[in-house]
Amino acid sequence: MAPPLPGMTPGEWAASPWVQAPVALILWIVAFLVVRTLVLGGMRKVAARTPWTWDDILVESLSTPLLIAIVASGLLVFDRILPLAPEWDRAFDVLFAFSIALALVLFVDRAVRGVLDRLAASSPVLQGARGLVQAGLRGLIVGIGLLIFLDSIGISITPILASLGVGSLAVALALQDTLANLFAGIYMIADKPIEPGHLVRLPGGEEGYVTRVGWRSTWIRMTNNNMLVIPNSKLSGGIIINYDLPDREVVVTVPIGVHYASDLDRVERVTQEVARDVMRTVTGGVAQFEPALRFQGFGDSAVLLQVVLRAREFEAVQAIRHEFVKRLQTRYRREGIVIPYPIRTLDFAPGHTDGLREALGPGPAAPAPDRPLCFTRPDRGPGGRRD
Repeated sequence: MAPPLPGMTPGEWAASPWVQAPVALILWIVAFLVVRTLVLGGMRKVAARTPWTWDDILVESLSTPLLIAIVASGLLVFDRILPLAPEWDRAFDVLFAFSIALALVLFVDRAVRGVLDRLAASSPVLQGARGLVQAGLRGLIVGIGLLIFLDSIGISITPILASLGVGSLAVALALQDTLANLFAGIYMIADKPIEPGHLVRLPGGEEGYVTRVGWRSTWIRMTNNNMLVIPNSKLSGGIIINYDLPDREVVVTVPIGVHYASDLDRVERVTQEVARDVMRTVTGGVAQFEPALRFQGFGDSAVLLQVVLRAREFEAVQAIRHEFVKRLQTRYRREGIVIPYPIRTLDFAPGHTDGLREALGPGPAAPAPDRPLCFTRPDRGPGGRRD
């Protein structure tokens, strides 16, 4: 049907598709814009009343994609009313498919960006890598949207997918080490075995503070103030001791030995009093922690026991152990509790003691010829003093 001419009657004008199509397009867009405004307004009110933050992301992500979908569907209605040639119908179909694919890409991209914003607010690691993550996800979303568009207009995407598979395999082989570090970095960011600020011990015995967890490597400032840079693939595959998990408090153990003649009940009471005083007065000690004392067994020259203290952080461990040893020795001397020197017994076969006798001087009576010579003497104490 031809477009309406000036000489046509009002009824012929009203029945003309060239008049009906623009009117239908305008009414379609206006009606759905009103519906869109009402629906999004209601969703925003509901989202504002809920503590859940993801519904806010959903509402904000829907605004522009819905507008594109409304306009695209109105143009499709406009095309269906007009008596256009088949090639024009095909062009409108392609335009509609492109608009819907674009709306989907925008919706998913905005939703992902909103999620990243929420996660980055609570993750310092993700804040530093947010640009890389968003760019990678955006490329993936656009690629999937392009494939959906091509498939919807009748273009086979099987060869494209096959080419992408072969190309991805070649890239993966060429960048094997880089990708291994990349995925190890993703694992550490997601699983959070270590984070910036944590004090860790590595499998090789190195200790330091994590300063940065990147996509390829992790940076650790060691206690001697040198920076250790470790590839993520090596770090994620090793056994790491994290002194800040599950919390920053650290157990401090001190082994002790007392004389066999000691009153063990008295030793326990005195040691507990010193340990409690250290917990209350030394900076870094956990004042409310009750020190634990357990006798471990019988050593070569002493009854063995172990005291368990607690520090607020790893940096305070040495100071707490230092003060505890000093105060405990002072208190043991005041209470008459003896920490004995080790005693050793040396056995020599007959005929191998002449040189030792000359070095030590005359000793006790010689043993019988058929028995080995046995000397029992305490080890020398500090400064060469003997007990």
